[in-house]
Amino acid sequence: MEQTSWAPEHSEVLRELVAKGLSYSEVTAAINAKFRTCYSRNAAIGRAKRMGIANSDRLKAQLRAQQPQLDRMIERRTPESRPFEFRRPMPNFERAEPVTLRCVEVDPRHLSLLELERNDCRYPYGGDEEAEVITFCGHPRREGSSYCTPHFHLTCDQDALPVRSVSTVPLRLVDAAQDFLRQWWWR
Repeated sequence: MEQTSWAPEHSEVLRELVAKGLSYSEVTAAINAKFRTCYSRNAAIGRAKRMGIANSDRLKAQLRAQQPQLDRMIERRTPESRPFEFRRPMPNFERAEPVTLRCVEVDPRHLSLLELERNDCRYPYGGDEEAEVITFCGHPRREGSSYCTPHFHLTCDQDALPVRSVSTVPLRLVDAAQDFLRQWWWR
């Protein structure tokens, strides 16, 4: 729990303990024990700065005193001293041949997403470059697919086995529910 305001008696004890030369960690521990508070070390430093009793030279000296301990904790190793198996090998990049894309002789209607109807082909066009608008084919789609027949054959693996078509009963139920809601909403 973070304390946002210091009581006057807490500030007086802070002033006394800082004047005695205690570290801010010791000051905070003493204040928290005496008043049953939960001030942090940084809160005590901040309050001392606002009261004008914080000595920046003293804070820098405390940080310098802690620095050698940190250096001992962190063992500095050069890359050569690491075992060989921990080095990651450089990837071997090979030049790839450009891929030839299959295309379909379809003249798309270039409909926006908002203009698409339920049975329109959703094959996308555009969007290759930044800020380029994405449009959709818009021709009547093949049953059981999101695409028209030419785009379906373009996107599906030619060697794949035909997939069983999905039942349209759930779709009809959704359509009926949507119709009911539209009628109910507009009453």
